Amino acid sequence: MVKAIKIILKENTIFDLFFYDGTVKRYDILSLSDKFPQLNELKDRELFLKGHLLGWGGVVWNDDLDVSSETVYDEGKDVTNEYDDTDILNIVIGYQIKEKRLQKEMSQEELAKKAGIDQSDLSKIERGTLNPSVKMLKKIAKGLGLKLKLSFE
Repeated sequence: MVKAIKIILKENTIFDLFFYDGTVKRYDILSLSDKFPQLNELKDRELFLKGHLLGWGGVVWNDDLDVSSETVYDEGKDVTNEYDDTDILNIVIGYQIKEKRLQKEMSQEELAKKAGIDQSDLSKIERGTLNPSVKMLKKIAKGLGLKLKLSFE
């Protein structure tokens, strides 16, 4: 099972979906409109811009309009090279931190306090918009009761 971790809504009915493995796929939801005519409703830009991730399993707009992350992963165009590797890595790291924090049933405020960092910085890290230092990652890992492990592949 593939995990979608971030969506960027683009022009028309196109979006980029970031995956846990560091891949980014571009998808036009209207490519499914022959099979699912109700998706034509997403030509309405206001409705399209309401698209969001539902967990990591897919993108939803409302109760009737959605697409699975597996469909996007399998059928989408790989646009990973259009994004900076560091930005993708920050998104993946942020997702991993948030996932571990939620598993431990901790709030951002609680983890930030235990890690000795500002809660707003933790929020930015979890969203993938802040490039954390190794020192900061070690503090977060310690706050989670974990050890930081880095590897090169």
